[in-house]
Amino acid sequence: MVVGADTPVGEVIIGELIDPDREVRAFVSDPSVGMRLKEAGVKVAVGDVSDTSHVSAACLRCHTVVLVCDAGRDGREISFAADAGELLGQWAQAVSEAGAKRVIWVANHPVPEARVPERATVDGDLAPGEIANRVADLDDAAAL
Repeated sequence: MVVGADTPVGEVIIGELIDPDREVRAFVSDPSVGMRLKEAGVKVAVGDVSDTSHVSAACLRCHTVVLVCDAGRDGREISFAADAGELLGQWAQAVSEAGAKRVIWVANHPVPEARVPERATVDGDLAPGEIANRVADLDDAAAL
């Protein structure tokens, strides 16, 4: 699952992860991006990235969840959070509740600790292609 798949970095990550042997899911706020991703074979959830119950439900039974922090800071509506910091805390809670095994944050700032067995952070200041490569490598790793 890529939360924030409708950010520029999120779309590049999705492109890197798409593979016939891998189920790829995306959580987006932009329905037009969601339609484009569905056409590419991605399972898509559309909603407010700050709706913790919706994010948690979309992440249910996902081994790896990629959290693209730009989705909380790019000006989109976050109806259920006061600010980006609160949103990130909600994401950490949502993926923990969903039972994710691995969380990969894409951020250029400190992130809250998600209570999952494996956690990693990819520097959000890298070029989008490099971020996507690192996320794919982490997703493919036997353990973090």
